[in-house]
Amino acid sequence: IDREQLCESVQQCVLRCELIVEGEMQVYGIQVEITDINDNVPSFREAETELRMSETTAPGSRFHLPDGHDPDSGRNSVQSYELDGDEHFSLAVQAGPGGDQRPELVLAKALDREEAAFHELVLRAIDGGDPARTGTARIRVTVLDANDNAPVFSQAEYTVRVPEDVPVGSTLVTVIATDADEGLYGHMKYSFKKITEKASQTFHLDSETGAITLLRSLDFEEGDSYELEVQAHDAGALFDTAAGLVIVTDVNDNAPELTVSSALSEISEDAPPGTVVALLHVQDRDSGPNGEVRCSLDGGMPFRLEKSFEDYYRVVTARELDREQVSEYNVTVRAADGGSPALQSSAVLALRVLDVNDNAPVFAQERYSARLAENNAAGALVLTVRATDADRGQNARVRYRLAEGRVRGAPLSSYFLVDSESGTITLQEALDYEDTHAFSLAVEAKDMGGLVAHCEVEVEVLDINDNAPEI
Repeated sequence: IDREQLCESVQQCVLRCELIVEGEMQVYGIQVEITDINDNVPSFREAETELRMSETTAPGSRFHLPDGHDPDSGRNSVQSYELDGDEHFSLAVQAGPGGDQRPELVLAKALDREEAAFHELVLRAIDGGDPARTGTARIRVTVLDANDNAPVFSQAEYTVRVPEDVPVGSTLVTVIATDADEGLYGHMKYSFKKITEKASQTFHLDSETGAITLLRSLDFEEGDSYELEVQAHDAGALFDTAAGLVIVTDVNDNAPELTVSSALSEISEDAPPGTVVALLHVQDRDSGPNGEVRCSLDGGMPFRLEKSFEDYYRVVTARELDREQVSEYNVTVRAADGGSPALQSSAVLALRVLDVNDNAPVFAQERYSARLAENNAAGALVLTVRATDADRGQNARVRYRLAEGRVRGAPLSSYFLVDSESGTITLQEALDYEDTHAFSLAVEAKDMGGLVAHCEVEVEVLDINDNAPEI
């Protein structure tokens, strides 16, 4: 784990994640704080820095020195500076607005170019670790002939507000400095004095005009402000510095991100209202109203949305389901932000409804009738009854049987046979009109879940001339 890579400029490095207990549809927040160790050596952006000073520079003058950088935090970052050099220079350390230390070179004794044209110094940055770590930079001071007017910026701080969708190449602000000298000493060039690596890849400063232009697209979600320090220096090495602040304003350029964290693919039709079928997470990288997300479900569905935890939502059943009416659902969840125009995204939940045995068989007719001539052979077809079941699979499989009953003391099953699978009724033996004119049968249909239905079958026996007169 590298705290400096994970949390580049954050003092307290906290990693956040969510734990989803899928079976319970619960979400828990976890925070892990990464503490710093002194594993980085102080360093300077440039190993060697050249300062050019006029020999008329007054003792006590101060010059900014490069800041030491240590990505560690707290006591492990840069705590002090030391300067090795000669009697002409001393070191002063000023406290910056954020509490950081800024080294300055103080001219302790007047310079004489004829005595010494160059001065070699070593600036050392020391951190507060145990043991302490140090980094050095070489400071080369070049003494110049007199140049008694330094450039002066028109204002001490330049602030500009730009939307994050400003085109690449646009001029954001132009800094202006003037110098009362003439000729070579009055000609100025502009440069960035203090700038982060990220900002140096984002902004360009024209050394002649002072125009700051955009090198690459801005992204409010990556950075909402940039601090720059601009320097104007003349040919005599006199300079002035000004602060620059580029404030990036948000535009609605990110659609909401809708993620299905957990979801069911099947649900029983007898699931009670309020059953959770999906857990969703929604986020929008924009800020303010552009990042405020509203979630909704398409109408006409037996489902509703419930807030779960922070940016999590649950999709639950709003009422009981009926597979016989709708066997599958494609539930569309939509997320829209508060931008103008609003950006939106959606996710589709495919849900299949599983069958339960909640429908009894139903006969095509409540009453069947057949006419059959007597003396038909055993196995002759009487008729076929049919029952259907709105359920599915085994719950819809129907079996038939003849209800108990007797005729002239004999069971009905001795006269008729019902096929349990097809519902076909056939004769067990030939019928005799002179014995029985009609039969009334009760047929039962039962599905595999035990639900039953009944129908009545009337069989009329037709007479044929099979008896001679008796004298």
